[in-house]
Amino acid sequence: MTDKDLRPTWLVRLHDWRVQHVSDKMFLLILAFLVGLLSAVAAYVLHGLINVIVDLLTGRFQTDSYNWLYLVYPVIGIYLTSLFVRYIVKDNISHGITRILYAISSNRSRLKAHNTWSSVIASAITIGFGGSVGAEAPIVLTGSAIGSNLGKLFRLDNKTLMTLVGCGAAGAIAGIFKAPIAGLVFTLEVLMIDLTMASLLPILVSCVTATCFTYIFSGNAVLFSFHLDSDWTVERVPACILLGIACGLVSLYFIRTMNACEDMFARFKDKPYVKLALGGLILSTLIFIFPSLYGEGYHSINLLLNGRTEADWNQLLDGSMFYGHSEYLLLYIGLVLLTKVFATSATNGGGGCGGTFAPSLFIGCFTGFFFSRLWNIHQIGVYVPEKNFSLLGMAGVMSGVMHAPLTGIFLIAEITSGYNLFMPLMIVSVASYLTIIIFEPHSIYGMRLAKQGRLVTHHTDHAVLTLMNLDSVIDRDFQAVDPDMELGQMVHKISRSQGAVLPVTDAAGTLLGEVNIQRIRHVMFRTELYHHFMASQLMMEPAAVLSDDTPMTQVMKTFERTQADWLPVLDANRHLKGYISRKRMYDMYRKMVHDMSQD
Repeated sequence: MTDKDLRPTWLVRLHDWRVQHVSDKMFLLILAFLVGLLSAVAAYVLHGLINVIVDLLTGRFQTDSYNWLYLVYPVIGIYLTSLFVRYIVKDNISHGITRILYAISSNRSRLKAHNTWSSVIASAITIGFGGSVGAEAPIVLTGSAIGSNLGKLFRLDNKTLMTLVGCGAAGAIAGIFKAPIAGLVFTLEVLMIDLTMASLLPILVSCVTATCFTYIFSGNAVLFSFHLDSDWTVERVPACILLGIACGLVSLYFIRTMNACEDMFARFKDKPYVKLALGGLILSTLIFIFPSLYGEGYHSINLLLNGRTEADWNQLLDGSMFYGHSEYLLLYIGLVLLTKVFATSATNGGGGCGGTFAPSLFIGCFTGFFFSRLWNIHQIGVYVPEKNFSLLGMAGVMSGVMHAPLTGIFLIAEITSGYNLFMPLMIVSVASYLTIIIFEPHSIYGMRLAKQGRLVTHHTDHAVLTLMNLDSVIDRDFQAVDPDMELGQMVHKISRSQGAVLPVTDAAGTLLGEVNIQRIRHVMFRTELYHHFMASQLMMEPAAVLSDDTPMTQVMKTFERTQADWLPVLDANRHLKGYISRKRMYDMYRKMVHDMSQD
């Protein structure tokens, strides 16, 4: 029975009808439309669930004093999420965008079916109960999983699957923020989907579809509202440059602290209740002291973006022990800025589910306000409006954390209609990006994969090698010999071998050496020597040894260094898995370069 026969009859008939009546390009556009629609639905459902949970839990909280329930809700949220993931999902769904990058580079753009819904439920519980993370990464993972599974349903090739994964991610961003251009740019910058005519149009279709349906679902309401009070002037260029540098340094602090906290929680990988206790304690304590850290923090962002007077900005202190002490507003903002990363790390480390997209916007907004308020207090130069610089800070930190300056520029411009600030947005984003790359060459999403050599980039050669699967080029049809085998018996093995070497292994399959067939030709045809030589006398060390997790970039460099035609591949126990042929690897490489370049 073929794989096709295992599919439902209606799906087989639909596939056959599609092949006859709909071209591949048109079918891809239809799927892009569906991906955009479903991504918008997922984003609407997730934000609806979060708002319902938040209203139920905090709707009656007092604003003029602290609330003890802030110490309880986050722990309950993390615990419920961890139970859901452990007993229902039974899979790791954290680091959503990193998982997409891994799927593109190492899993042929295939995401699991549960990713189409599991992140929505898990992140809604986490964020609704106060988890200090964002809903964007879970929705991006959901959209990408929708695209990937639709492609798998219709047995599409890997290249088309990659495009559909990009459509899902772009549609998710476009739907969440009603920002179609930002969705497109995010996919190109962060997911490294190449901008070709074959991929551009489907991604645009997905972005526009998701944006339109989000307007249908939620009306003209925007995530962030912003009204420009003061036009940008060229005298503010120095302030914008310094803000960009500050955002770059804050991004560095965010990335390094996040990684350090994740490493700390990773020590308790097999102790979920220890992680829950530690993460819950840190998170609930921080939220109790700084209620602005509760959930995504978009309410606090809107306060900073729309405040006109001190009374407006002092609303940040509501529900905290700082209430009524407006003189501590700047201190409060600075402390929130520093502790947000710990709250985010504690949420995910303790067992919650959420992303770093919203935290980077939150920290950026607080950074911009903090910077501009200090600038104006000390009268360093011309006056800078705090609300404008809060907006610029959002673009700056996002550009630094994600290594995506274009995404920062277009996203902030689109979601706030702040197109009049396009020039300072560019200055701050570029300055932040140029600052962060001095210290961190990869984004917070890509740095884990970059360390493993599995990050796809826009560099064609590197991208092809990353996408190549080591397992697919291993030749397992080898004729192994034991060290005590005589030359006469080896000749029979050589007659059945397709390679240029015979591996010498022990009884457990451990590689001891290899016999180069070319080098034993002077004795191979002399029958009188068949009982005089054994494999152990004729074998030699291989030119190099590869492990089964060696990145393809390193495999290519090893072949270039050794000039070998065949190299053995060993597993973690040094058992021989097979050989890689230099010719076969280069043939596959040339084919993939051709496929990637034909558009």
